Amino acid sequence: MDTPFDLPARILFIGIVATLVMDAWLLLLQRLRVPTLNFALLGRWAGHLLRGRVRHEGIARAAPVRGELALGWLTHYAVGIAFAGGLVTILGVRWTHEPRLLPALGLGVATVAAPLFVLQPAMGAGVASWRTATPVRNVLRSVVNHAVFGVGMYVAAVVFRAITA
Repeated sequence: MDTPFDLPARILFIGIVATLVMDAWLLLLQRLRVPTLNFALLGRWAGHLLRGRVRHEGIARAAPVRGELALGWLTHYAVGIAFAGGLVTILGVRWTHEPRLLPALGLGVATVAAPLFVLQPAMGAGVASWRTATPVRNVLRSVVNHAVFGVGMYVAAVVFRAITA
């Protein structure tokens, strides 16, 4: 029987583990010399957002924010947890008891809308990276990264179920 703390624990666990899976993937990409998101720039954007500025012509040219790297990592994990909360809200808590890959993968891929249509334009890269030198490559890379996150949500739910059974 679930306790009142069970659902938040499941969401936190799924969000953190899925984000860790994505980070492992990003680390592999970095070792293969594939460009990935600089979390300091994510933190810079978040820091400016907290001060009321949403959009930048180029986040790399914006004034640095104190603690931006830590803020970037915090933002990254907070968003991962929020996405996990969305997954459980959409699929229901039952999915956490009987996880299935395809719904998690599908919702993971759907989360790519956030960077493509919110974060990238706000950071100055344009909708779906259209203001960058390689927009198609960047979009495909984002889709794959978020698919990995979706797989991570599934893996996390399976692990949570196994350790709490």
